[in-house]
Amino acid sequence: MPAKIASVVKNSIAEELKIKEGSELLSINGVKLRDYIDYKYMVMAEELEFEIRTPNGEIEAYEIEKDFDEDLGFIFESAIFDKIKHCANNCIFCFVDQQPEGLRESLYIKDDDYRLSYLQGTYVTLTNLTKKDKERIASQHLGPLYVSVHTTNPELRAKMLNNKLAENILKELDFLKENDIPINTQIVLCPSYNDGEELKRTLKDLWKYKSILNSIAIVPVGITKYRKEKLKQVTKKIALETIEIVEEFNKKIKKNIASTSDEFFLIAGLEIPEKKYYNGFNQLEDGVGSLRCLLDDFNKRLKKVPKCVKEKKEYTIACSVSASSAFYKFAEELNKIKNVHLDVHPIKSEFWGKDVNVAGLITANDLINQLKGNCYKDVIIPSIMIRPYTQEFLDGLTVKDVEKALKVKLHIQQDIYSTKELFELLF
Repeated sequence: MPAKIASVVKNSIAEELKIKEGSELLSINGVKLRDYIDYKYMVMAEELEFEIRTPNGEIEAYEIEKDFDEDLGFIFESAIFDKIKHCANNCIFCFVDQQPEGLRESLYIKDDDYRLSYLQGTYVTLTNLTKKDKERIASQHLGPLYVSVHTTNPELRAKMLNNKLAENILKELDFLKENDIPINTQIVLCPSYNDGEELKRTLKDLWKYKSILNSIAIVPVGITKYRKEKLKQVTKKIALETIEIVEEFNKKIKKNIASTSDEFFLIAGLEIPEKKYYNGFNQLEDGVGSLRCLLDDFNKRLKKVPKCVKEKKEYTIACSVSASSAFYKFAEELNKIKNVHLDVHPIKSEFWGKDVNVAGLITANDLINQLKGNCYKDVIIPSIMIRPYTQEFLDGLTVKDVEKALKVKLHIQQDIYSTKELFELLF
C-alpha cells in the first residue's frame, strides 16, 4: 500500500510545488516510509529531499528548506504505507463477517493494526503484536491506544475472539502499563457472554490499570440480517442492568471512567446523560456521548438565532434512527422561527436489517427508497454516510447518483458532533 496522496493542503509546500493528488510519496531523505508515524518524524527535518511518483508514473525529486514545524501539506489516502496488520481473530460479533457478498473489497478487510489505533482511534485486540511492534510502541511511546478488551476472563475472551492468544489480554495490558502507554478500552456487550457478572469482573480488572486507563466504553453488539450465528440483542432490561452496573462501578471508584454508549440509553428509554457523565468524551467515535455533544452545541447556538429569516428555508434532515430523537428536538425549536421549515426523516437500514440504526451504515439506496417523493429539494446528511476522500456511499452509488434520483441537493455536514453547519445553512 503506497503513500498515495489523496489531496494537498491549500497554501502548503505541496501546493506551491504543484504536486497533484493521486501522486505517491516514495521516500524522504532516502528513507522509505512505513506509515504516517514515520512521515511525521521525517518531515520535521528542516532540509528535505523527497521523491514523488506522479499519476502518469514519472519519478520527480525535490530538495527544499523549511521551518522545523512546517508540514509538506499532504493528505494521504491511508495512514499505513506498507502492509496493514490483519486481524487474527474470528470474533463471534465481527461486523465484517455480517456483510453480504459483492461489496467493495475494502469493506472485507479486517485490520488489527496498533498504528491505526494510535493515529486514528481504531480498536485493536493486542493478539497479533510482535516483539518489534512492542519495541516500537515502547520506544516511541505510541499512545493512547484503543483496546478492544470485551472481557478480562481469559477463557471467555478466547471463546469470544475464537483465538487462543486472546487469553493473554492481562499480560498485554501489563506491558502497556509497564511502558506507561495510555489506553482507551472498549467492551462490545454480547448478552449471555460478557454482560452481568462478567461485566462487573471486567470493570474491576481494568481498574487495576488506572495509571494508564483513560476510559472504558461499553457498546451494544451490532447484528445485521446477514449474521449466520445467533447472537442476542441488547434488550431494554439488559440496557438498564448495564447502565446500573456502570453507574455503581463509577460510584465505587469515585470517577466516571466507564460510560455506556448513547444507544444503551435509547434502548432503555432514558434521557441522554449530562456532559459530566462522559469524562472528557474520549470515545465519541464509538457513539459514547455524540448525542450529548450535539444537544449541548445546539442549545448554545439556539440562544443567538433571530425570530425570522427573510427567505424561506426548507430542508429535510436525513439521519439515523438512533440520532433521530435529537434532530426532532432541533426541528421543533427551529420551526418556531418564521420561514424555517425542517423535516426530520430517520432512515431505516433496509440493506443491513432493522436492528442496525447508525448513520455510518446507511446506503444510497436506503436514502433514495425512503426519501423519494417525500422530501424537500435540499437534504442534509452527515458526512459519516460517505466514504472518506470520496463521494461514495457503502453500496457504491455516489452523491450525484442520489441527487439525480431524488432531484435534490445534498448538503453534507462534515462535523457530526456539532450543529454549526446546520445553523450556517439556515442563518
